[in-house]
Amino acid sequence: MSEEFLKHIFEPFVQEHSDARTVYSGTGLGMSIVKKIIDRMNGTIVVTSKEGEGSTFVITLPF
Repeated sequence: MSEEFLKHIFEPFVQEHSDARTVYSGTGLGMSIVKKIIDRMNGTIVVTSKEGEGSTFVITLPF
């Protein structure tokens, strides 16, 4: 994912590529829902990514 897209990854209905819906048939809601669930559990999510290489998602939840 690009650095510019990472700034918006948790916003609803956001996809990195405008044609992504036709290729992946998603709505762009997945990450915003995940973020809301983690926030309600008093946790954190951190995303790092290198375009063309891959992404890492680190989720921390207090128990």
